[in-house]
Amino acid sequence: MATPKQSYEQQQQQQQQQPNVQRVRNSGMINCNQSPMRDDKEEEMSRSALAMFRAKEEEIERRKMEVRDKVHAYLGRVEEETKRLAEIREELEGLTDPLRKEVSIVRKKIDSVNKELKPLGQTCQRKEREYKEALEAFNEKNKEKAQLVTKLMELVTESERLRMKKLEELSKNVDTLH
Repeated sequence: MATPKQSYEQQQQQQQQQPNVQRVRNSGMINCNQSPMRDDKEEEMSRSALAMFRAKEEEIERRKMEVRDKVHAYLGRVEEETKRLAEIREELEGLTDPLRKEVSIVRKKIDSVNKELKPLGQTCQRKEREYKEALEAFNEKNKEKAQLVTKLMELVTESERLRMKKLEELSKNVDTLH
């Protein structure tokens, strides 16, 4: 479920991507009015997209660190509680306690919670590894995409250049006929 801010960011990203899609669709057409400003706009859009990607990556990293800190704080509190309960247990054992049965039950619950904590810590570490692997895969695909876009732009530019050359030749041939 996306927050209003995330929904807004997604809409902005989609709006920024739409001119790129339109540009790729129109790339096969000859455009005599193309100016250097268009290249600047494209470069600025690329920079803007890169800046948005970096900002999102920083936000993800910040959130990850917050979750990690919360987990560590929680584990610290659990550890303190365990120590306190161990001290209480020792005090209770020192007394001839009619609550010995309840103490035994609480001990078993503590042991049970400790057993549950270990897999949770392992799960947390595994998820962090998976996140890093996914991020690396994402970055590799993003680089590949950038290379392909660059190649596409080179091919489109070369195609337009050849088409303009051929058009000029045809224009000269038509002029020589008159």
